[in-house]
Amino acid sequence: MSVAGETGRADQMREKARHMTEAAERTNDPEQRRRLQEKARKLHEQSEQQTGRSGSDLPQ
Repeated sequence: MSVAGETGRADQMREKARHMTEAAERTNDPEQRRRLQEKARKLHEQSEQQTGRSGSDLPQ
């Protein structure tokens, strides 16, 4: 896959994570909120890894 394709995929993943976070903020069910927040966190981490921007790569 090209770099542009990987970046586009990562952007889509981040957008989906943002929507999940927003849905978590709207729900009244604490368990559903936790599940959505966890899924959003994992998606965001995957998108960062896909673009090579994981926290371990950042300068200290």
